[in-house]
Amino acid sequence: MYYQIISFNYKNCELAEREKLAFKCEDDHKNFLNRLAAFDFIHEAFVVNTCNRTEIITANKDNFSTYHTILGIMSEYSSINFHKLKETLEKFDDEDAVGHMFSVVSSLESLVIGESQITGQVKEAFKFSYKNGTAGKKLNKLLSHAVKCAAEIRNETQISSNPISIASVAVSQAKEILQDTMAGMTAIVVGAGEMGVLTAKHLLRVGCDVVMISRDMDKLKDIASSLGENVKYDSVEHIEKYINRYRLLFTATSSSAPVITAEMIDECDFRRLWFDIAIPRDIDDIEDDKITIYRVDNLQNISSTNHALRQEQALAASEIVSRYTKDFYRLLQSLSIEPIIKGIRIKVDEVVAKELQRAVTKGFIPNENIENIEKMVKQMFDLFLHKPTKKMRLSSHEKDGVTHVESMGYIFDIELEDKNNSKEHKDIAHHHYKGKES
Repeated sequence: MYYQIISFNYKNCELAEREKLAFKCEDDHKNFLNRLAAFDFIHEAFVVNTCNRTEIITANKDNFSTYHTILGIMSEYSSINFHKLKETLEKFDDEDAVGHMFSVVSSLESLVIGESQITGQVKEAFKFSYKNGTAGKKLNKLLSHAVKCAAEIRNETQISSNPISIASVAVSQAKEILQDTMAGMTAIVVGAGEMGVLTAKHLLRVGCDVVMISRDMDKLKDIASSLGENVKYDSVEHIEKYINRYRLLFTATSSSAPVITAEMIDECDFRRLWFDIAIPRDIDDIEDDKITIYRVDNLQNISSTNHALRQEQALAASEIVSRYTKDFYRLLQSLSIEPIIKGIRIKVDEVVAKELQRAVTKGFIPNENIENIEKMVKQMFDLFLHKPTKKMRLSSHEKDGVTHVESMGYIFDIELEDKNNSKEHKDIAHHHYKGKES
C-alpha cells in the first residue's frame, strides 16, 4: 500500500484553473470520490478543497495508475486539457506525500503561514469522505499523525502567534489603503460561513460597522446577535442596494457562480474597494475605474511580509515535520514485524502439539503427562524466542528494518494473509527505503 497526494495549489495553479477544479456541490464531490474508489488499485481517498488548493489524498496499491486516473477524471470534470492540467499540479508519493500532508495540516504550505483554519478544513474533508464510505483506517492513520504534528508545531514554535488568515490580510489591506478613515465606515460582508464571520470580526476590531448578507436569515440573525450591536444583516435579494451605497465590500460565499455581476453595478461618485476571498469567485470581472477588486491571489503578495516574519519559525516547524515523517514510517515498519512474530509463535505451537502427539502415539511419554510437558516446552521456547523477538522489534525501526522483516518472513516461511493491513505496512515502508516509482 502506498500514499499519494496530487496538489493543485496557489503556487503553480492559477485562480481561474482552481475555480474550475473546485467542486460546485456535494454531489460532484461524492461522484468524484466514488469514481476513484471504484478502481481496485485505489483503497481510499479524500479531497481538500479551499480557496488556495485542491488536494487529492489517496491510499493505493499503484501510484502510477492512481496518478493518471486522478488526472484524467479531473481533466474531464474541469474541462482543462489533460496536458495543461499536468503542468499545474504537484505530485507527492509515499514519504514525500506524508511530509506534504504534515506540512499542509500544520499550515506550512498555506498562503499565509501559520493560519489556523487549514487543520479543521482537512479534518472536515476526511470526515466527508469517511461518511461517504471512501476513506477509512489507512488515511485516518495518516491524518491522525498529521494533526499531532500540527499540535506540536503550535506548541513548540511561535508560528501561529497572532493568528492570521486571508480574511485578516484582506481587512489589513483595506486599512492600509483607507488609513484612519476606515474607522466608522460601514463594510458589507456577503456570506455567513466561517470566512464571512471571521471577516466581520476583523472589521469590528478596526472600528467598522458591518452589514452581513446571506440567504439564510435565521443563521444571520444568530450571527449578528453573537457579534454585537454594530452588526446588521439583510437578505441577498437586496444586495444591489448595499454594493451601490457603501465603499467597502468583502465576499466569501460558497456559490458556484458569481453573486455580483456587472449588470448590478450603478454609477457612483465615490471609489469602491472590494475584496473577493471566495473560490470560485463571487465577483465577476467588472471594468469600472472607481472599483478596485482584490482577489485571493492578489493577497499572496500582500501576505509576503507575514511570511517573511515567520520564516525562522517555519524552519523549526519543518524540522518537526521531518521528525514526524520518520516516526510515522518507523510505526509502519514496527506494525509490519508483529505479524511475523505472531506467525513464528503460531508455528511453534503447531510443532509442539504435533510432536507431543507423536510422542504419545509412539509411547515415549504417557498421555496423562502431556499437559505438563506442553507447558514446559512452551516455556522453553518462550525463553528461547525472547531475545530474538526483542531484536526483531528493535531492528524494524532501523533503515534496513524492512529487509530484516522480509528475511524473517522468508526464513520462517510466514505467509501474511491480511494483505489489506499487515502487508500494506511492509509494502509502503519497503517503497520508502527501496526507491520511488517513476
